[in-house]
Amino acid sequence: MRPIPIRNRGAATTCGATDPTVPENTVLCRAQWNDGVGQSLSMLTPALAIFFTSGFAALVYQVVWQRMLVIFSGADVHSATIVVAAFMAGLGWGSVGGGHVADRVSRMSSIALFAAAELAVAAFGLLSPTLFYNILYERAGHLDIGLSATALVLLCALLWPTFLMGASLPLLARGLTSDIRSAALTVGRLYGVNTLGAALGALGTTFLLLPQTGMVGSIRVAAVLNIICAAASIFLAVAGGKGLVAGDARATPATSPRAQKILGTQGTQGTQGTQGTMSSLDRTSSHVPVAMPAGAPPTGFPFGAWAAFFAASGFIALSLEIVWFRMLGIMLKSTSFTFGTLLAIYLTGVGVGAVVGSAVATRIRRPALGFFALQAGAGAYSALSLAMVVTQLGHSRWLQWFSSYFGGHDPIDIRAVIIHTWSAAGAGVTTPSGSTDVLWSFVRLYVLLPAALIGPPTFMAGFSFPLLQRAVQTDLAQIGRRVGALLAANILGSTLGALVTGWVLLDFLGTAGTLKSLFILSAAFGTLALRESTTPTRRSVRAGAYVAGALVAASVVLAMPGRQLLWATLHGTAPTSVLVAEDGSGLSLLKAESPGFRRVAVFVNGRGQSWIPYGNIHTVLGAIPAFAHPNPRTAAVIGLGSGDTLFAMAGRQELERVTSIEIIAPQLATLRELGRIQGYPGVLAITSDSRIEHIFGDGRLYLKRAGRKYDIIEADALFPTSAYSGNLYSDAYFQLLRDHLNLGGLAVTWAPTSRVARTFETVFPYVWRHEQIMMGSDAPIEVSSQRILERLRLRKVSDYFAASGVDIETLLGPALTGPWRPDGKSRSLEPGDINTDLYPRDEFDIPNPFDVPGSK
Repeated sequence: MRPIPIRNRGAATTCGATDPTVPENTVLCRAQWNDGVGQSLSMLTPALAIFFTSGFAALVYQVVWQRMLVIFSGADVHSATIVVAAFMAGLGWGSVGGGHVADRVSRMSSIALFAAAELAVAAFGLLSPTLFYNILYERAGHLDIGLSATALVLLCALLWPTFLMGASLPLLARGLTSDIRSAALTVGRLYGVNTLGAALGALGTTFLLLPQTGMVGSIRVAAVLNIICAAASIFLAVAGGKGLVAGDARATPATSPRAQKILGTQGTQGTQGTQGTMSSLDRTSSHVPVAMPAGAPPTGFPFGAWAAFFAASGFIALSLEIVWFRMLGIMLKSTSFTFGTLLAIYLTGVGVGAVVGSAVATRIRRPALGFFALQAGAGAYSALSLAMVVTQLGHSRWLQWFSSYFGGHDPIDIRAVIIHTWSAAGAGVTTPSGSTDVLWSFVRLYVLLPAALIGPPTFMAGFSFPLLQRAVQTDLAQIGRRVGALLAANILGSTLGALVTGWVLLDFLGTAGTLKSLFILSAAFGTLALRESTTPTRRSVRAGAYVAGALVAASVVLAMPGRQLLWATLHGTAPTSVLVAEDGSGLSLLKAESPGFRRVAVFVNGRGQSWIPYGNIHTVLGAIPAFAHPNPRTAAVIGLGSGDTLFAMAGRQELERVTSIEIIAPQLATLRELGRIQGYPGVLAITSDSRIEHIFGDGRLYLKRAGRKYDIIEADALFPTSAYSGNLYSDAYFQLLRDHLNLGGLAVTWAPTSRVARTFETVFPYVWRHEQIMMGSDAPIEVSSQRILERLRLRKVSDYFAASGVDIETLLGPALTGPWRPDGKSRSLEPGDINTDLYPRDEFDIPNPFDVPGSK
């Protein structure tokens, strides 16, 4: 029904407050409304730039704070999930609180409150290194308070900034919305550009800020950006203040019973009538905007149902994110740069989808159907795309390169990629040979592959958000509360998704089973889409549609790969050639490189770590300190891997207890299965030795909280670019080892870089070094080749190593040639920087282009 024109009854009368049933002149109302829309649109463009920058800063904080907090809570899956859940809980509460506040203040005040929130986040950001590191870790990190108390501490620590971040969208959305028709466009665009800013923030933090400024420097950059956003918002509110105040007056909804009756929106007239009214409004901008009655969206679902739908959407989305990052991290052979890159691609898909969706949302007649179809489509694409990759990987000529890479041990050299990129950009850096191939490999792995797998479903998820706003935003007076409530519901679902998937589904179902479960859950949205699309049809037609949908869903489930096929294919081999174990902490895979698993490559989360049988650098790493120490009784080894280092350590018969601390729990399960199948004595030794206790969790955190001291502490060899490897190569970690050694005890590390060696020597006054193996102590280190050989030639010891095919004397020979300084005093290296907890330089080893040899 066409709205009846409104006549101006005097200067004191405003459009929207006037009874719309009086058939008088409409010219003034049109002019007023068009002025309001024009004012909002003129403010929207700078507001989008502000919210983009705010999103960038927010992701800088999230990436850096998560790294800081896992030092306190641990880098294992349970602690990492708690950090994510605490972060999202604060966002959810902020969304609700911000929405309620936004609807109770003027539009100018709403924007001013957004500016205040940005300033408060900046203030907290500048204080956060002191709170999260100096107080939580350094002063309270030794307290073993349990998961529940840890979750509460993290929630309290993150509540202030995350609450304010969560409140920002409802506040800004209300401040920029003068008419209900523009709600979906405004909210969708704000959400989209904020997400795109977050995507750039994730990328910039990973590849620029952390490598060049460290964590504290990154925080300072984010705080400056917050201050800029606040200043720009205040200027925006002041510059547009007149229009904002006038807009508040024009925004009063026409809700008289007679008006609603004439407009065809009274009571529960039904979906068709209300959509007809909206369609009429959509076709022209000259009509006076009229708010629909609160609580009666044009979809037939109450607002509470939509909140539940969006919560389920959040559960699926966050769960899929965990599954995607698990799979892609293994495909890419994860480094410290993997997470930030994948997060950027994920957020880019969501952001672009939201921006595009907001541009076309008002043209879609049935937003509910679109929302449900997109949610179902995201789940279906996630399942089918993986099935397609696994099916075609060993057969398609286009995918042959990926299959070869997945089967290899090492990741691509990110440093070489960056240097080549700088060279191509004209930075004057000398390009290493072969770096063009490395750059193309990076593009294929870090851009094309994840974009193909997660780009379309994240685009669908982002596109659905403006459609959701179109479906539920029916009252201008409730825009802030509804935006906040929906975001809170979505965040609640996302938080539950992180906890349930990380702690339950991956443990019991694995990645393949979890993905199947999530597809089945997303198929429920397909049922809702069928309901929406078949409502006017006969019952028999609807029943046929449901049966067809069920058959399609069942076919997809059957087409999805199982655990053995999935992980064997993504390691470049056949299912019969692997032993696999998986839970929420990660994936352990043993890959046969000879018949009968006689030679096995050990992969942890997709990256090759070592081999079985034993007898390489890991054996040397474990044996040197064990046989150099004059009388060891207790030892700790961080990292299990193939078990080689632990095996060599346990060869010293005088040891009464050896503690193995491993963060990826399934590694022990695969080794036990290999021992059962193959019977290799080295593996059987570490799985059956009563002196060895196996602890699963963050090794550094265990040392800090267990309260034990040891004669020997060492970490198994860890690549310096592995995610969170900086926690085991920093000066604070080496100081932790020093504090937990008995008198004359030995701390041992693999030193793959000169910076690690330099860091080690800043902590220990006495250091012994052979190539990349270093031992440190508070007392002089007496290494006697003769005594070591005597200990190795004891019958029990020689038989122990010989049974596993290890010629221990020959293997250790180069390390025993000497001579060494008799006092073991550290040999000073050239001066230079070191690794710290808040600046793990080796982990993010991307040099400044003008510091690289060959640069101009």
